[in-house]
Amino acid sequence: MHIINSLEEYKSLEGTIIGSSPWHTIDQDQINKFADVTLDHQWIHVDSHRAAAESPYGSTIAHGYLTLSLIPYLWKQIADVRNVSLEINYGIENLKFGIPVKVDSEVSLQATIKSVNDMRGIVKVIVGARLLLRDESKPVYTGNVVFLYHFK
Repeated sequence: MHIINSLEEYKSLEGTIIGSSPWHTIDQDQINKFADVTLDHQWIHVDSHRAAAESPYGSTIAHGYLTLSLIPYLWKQIADVRNVSLEINYGIENLKFGIPVKVDSEVSLQATIKSVNDMRGIVKVIVGARLLLRDESKPVYTGNVVFLYHFK
């Protein structure tokens, strides 16, 4: 876990892979809860019997947006950004999905600090995000996550 207390400490990490989160299992309960919250009950996500019979994956799969929604949780296991009065999830750029996540699979976020810029008191950080699937060489997705911070 990296502890980041300032713009200068963030800047010193620019261009480096700062780490990967612990593995997180996406189970059917999490998929079902996500489906309930987002009102997306497509059978490939929530109907285990139909997915086993008809899906090319042989099981249900996690929603792509569920895997994206894990970024804040997994990121906080890689970096602890302190001394901020404001932190904003600003956006995701150049996102590409690579492979689906079958139920009960394990994922881990790998983070690279791509750029750190001081924009008159607000620090814009672009983190290269790769969601890895255990025992797979191709990532679930790649993209750049943009955070804004106001350090105290």
